[in-house]
Amino acid sequence: MDQRAELSEFLRSRRGRLQPEDVGLAQHGRARRVPGLRREELAQLAGVSVAYYTRLEQGNGRNVSAEVLDAIARALRLTDAEHAHLTHLAKPKTKKKRQSAMRPQKVRADVQYLMDSMEGVPAYLLGRRLDILAMNRMARALLGDFTALAPEDRNIARLIFLEPSQRELYVDWECKATEIVSVLRLYAGCSPDDPQLSALVGELSVKSDEFRTLWAAHTVTEKGHGVKRLHHPLVGELSLSYETLKFPDDHDLSLVTYHAEPGSASAESLRLLASWGVDAPATTPRHHRN
Repeated sequence: MDQRAELSEFLRSRRGRLQPEDVGLAQHGRARRVPGLRREELAQLAGVSVAYYTRLEQGNGRNVSAEVLDAIARALRLTDAEHAHLTHLAKPKTKKKRQSAMRPQKVRADVQYLMDSMEGVPAYLLGRRLDILAMNRMARALLGDFTALAPEDRNIARLIFLEPSQRELYVDWECKATEIVSVLRLYAGCSPDDPQLSALVGELSVKSDEFRTLWAAHTVTEKGHGVKRLHHPLVGELSLSYETLKFPDDHDLSLVTYHAEPGSASAESLRLLASWGVDAPATTPRHHRN
């Protein structure tokens, strides 16, 4: 991916979502032809010259200091994830560090044992590009047996946008889709030279209008914690909390777990699902390449 173009488009998109009144500026002067702050207004808020900010927004992030990026992030009201994304785009990793980050990811046996020991707790392991590296029995029963797919198809983004059963599974599918693209965008800022990522984004952009629209919005976020509402074909609707746990020795690995509030209807549904296991053909993904 073109790092300069990504930096330019990201800054323009963040500037475009702010209005003068959002940052305490009075509206006066010539009429605005497009929404959002003008470059000179953003430069004023960040305490840099208009020429300097313009060069940065044109994709020239060479030699920009961390202090200037911090000031621009504050002026743009960026979240922590957006701030990190801006830093990755403006000050990319060296080639040596990028190559090191592209080493094949393997699932340690102890991690698989840990997931398998979580009886009643759906858990799966995500790697780079949101690739699904491993699942336990409960995750396969709840979300679908992704391990039955070809290795190249075991990817959350590909499944969410191309697999019909996943669209039916998530009650708030649009929110899930936005979250997935935002997490993938954050990864793209860290690894612009990843050929598999470029292939994935290209494939989804061609096959899904929804993905293409969300990708163009340049939203970024960390996959963290929250609540997901699911409609399972066997046990009906569930409201489950999820947690994302990072590995200190590999930040590209994430363990995702789901759990229900004790004593709730969702907890009972999970218990029933656990008793049936993965013998649920309706939950098996039907996705195939075309």
